[in-house]
This record gives sequence, C-alpha cells and structure tokens, in this order.
Amino acid sequence: MPIEFRLPEGWLPARPDEFDAAGVAFAAVHPQPDAGFAANITIDGEVPPDASSLGDLADESVERLRKVAETVVVAHRRKVGSADAPALTQRLTFSTVAHGRRRDLVQSQVYLCLLDVEDPRKRAVIRLALTATAPQHDAVLEEFQAFVRTVRPDTGAEA
Repeated sequence: MPIEFRLPEGWLPARPDEFDAAGVAFAAVHPQPDAGFAANITIDGEVPPDASSLGDLADESVERLRKVAETVVVAHRRKVGSADAPALTQRLTFSTVAHGRRRDLVQSQVYLCLLDVEDPRKRAVIRLALTATAPQHDAVLEEFQAFVRTVRPDTGAEA
C-alpha cells in the first residue's frame, strides 16, 4: 500500500547500502550522529494474516530483534488509535554491536493499521521505527512523533 509522509527537517534519506535493507521500504538518518551512530527512521509493512493482532506483530518484531541483539527489553507497549484506525506503540531497549562497537540503543515502534478503501476487511500494517542511542533517543523522539503524524495512505490526489 503506497503511503506518503514528510521527513522531519534535516533528516536525510538513507542509501540502501547504509543499512540492512531486508524488508525495509524506506530509511532516513539524523544528520548529527551520537558517538558515531546515526539515529534512523525506518518504514516497513506487511499484509498480515487475518488472525494476527497488532500485539502479535509487535511480539514478532521483538523476537526478530532478539536474533541480532542482546538484552532486548520491551520497556513500554500501548494500544492507541481508534476502532477504525487501530495502532500500537512500543519502546524496546537493547544492546548490540554496531560499527564495531557495543551500543545501548532504544527503538520506538509505531504500528499503524491501514484498511483497504475498497474492501475494509483487508488491511495492511505499517511499522515505523526510530532507532537511536540511549542518550540521543529522547532528543529525537519529538521529531519522530511529528513524522508519524504525517504518515497517511497515498491516494494519488494532489493537495
């Protein structure tokens, strides 16, 4: 499902060779790295099985991260949105080796459920993630939240 969004001021689209592009539809990086690690925003999505809840998808994301990182902790999880537009947020903390150095990272994830306009029984789930060092996370979180508010289905209509 095509979407449209607006990056926060100063954030730059990442080149596919700058990140693990498997399954990522889009990535952007913060212009000011913290200790050599650039905070990043990634977008991916899927059409999940009908029985999958947003919580199930969030659990799967945690398990995927546990395969490549250490000490993955779900620090926060909350259902948000409405019955017509359900969403879920979660914050993960973990330790991993990035650029040859062990780092403590924080990832804020937002799962947005988008219904097919022609058949509301069909849905796609978009996952938006902010990954940053623990010291930088809170400094860039507000920009990520502003970014999330701009994400919407691309209907092809010009504004």
